[in-house]
Amino acid sequence: MDYFHGYAVVGLVAVVGVLFVSVAFASGRLLRPVVPTPEKLLTYECGVDPVGGDWAHTQVRYYVYAYLYVIFAVDAIFLFPWATVFAAPGFGTATLAEMFVFLGFLAVGLLYAWKKGVLEWT
Repeated sequence: MDYFHGYAVVGLVAVVGVLFVSVAFASGRLLRPVVPTPEKLLTYECGVDPVGGDWAHTQVRYYVYAYLYVIFAVDAIFLFPWATVFAAPGFGTATLAEMFVFLGFLAVGLLYAWKKGVLEWT
């Protein structure tokens, strides 16, 4: 009986959560004013009236900056566990060499991006 008690608690919390969200959405739908005007139906672009067509050209370099950010964010995430293992006795030289190899791969990737001109904004 104790085995199913744990599942019952999880199921009850899930049902209460679904009911809470359902009640919140239903009450929001019932209480909000619905007055569609032409201004409200207009596409919102940072407080500026939309001008021109619906197609805009986006530079690919913005995505490259985002990828580079993700790469170095992942690098920072891997540095914290490495620092804790490096502090443990018996792992000093091996983990230090592994981290220099890892940072070397990242440095080669950064050098490649720099040589290709990816890091130039203009």
